Amino acid sequence: MMEAFIRFDSRLSRAVDVLLSALGITMASIVILEVIFRYLLNHSLFWAEELARYILVWLTFLGATAAYHRKAHPGIDILTSKLGPRLRRANTLLVHCISLCLFGVMIYYGIAFSYFVRLQITPALSLPKWIIFAVIPISGLLFVCHCLLFLMQDLKEGSRDG
Repeated sequence: MMEAFIRFDSRLSRAVDVLLSALGITMASIVILEVIFRYLLNHSLFWAEELARYILVWLTFLGATAAYHRKAHPGIDILTSKLGPRLRRANTLLVHCISLCLFGVMIYYGIAFSYFVRLQITPALSLPKWIIFAVIPISGLLFVCHCLLFLMQDLKEGSRDG
């Protein structure tokens, strides 16, 4: 079962990486196009800045999940490095549990906020605002998947050691 979850999480991570690449290329293209239109053609694209901003929001949240999956977020280990193996393991499990709670909060309030703004539309693009804010619970779900995988791996590793 764990191998199936590892494969699922890996596929999910690859899909997010592809989406991040597409969003990054799209955002860069929109910004370049806006610069060309504004400064060379003296005609501003009214929608470009808004769309680039919303893509950046999605890039930020999804990029955070990709960094979390790669364990690339900075950490402070000055205290945990001084702990013994048992306390270090307990600390790691506690951090995973607290992280799961935080990700649950992201999901719950992300859904609540997306629902709250469901009838509002963006000024330039006339998009429903819930589409922009939907990235919060989506990224929360991605964080939960990655965190559960890390938790299962740490529990399995601990059962081998003990």
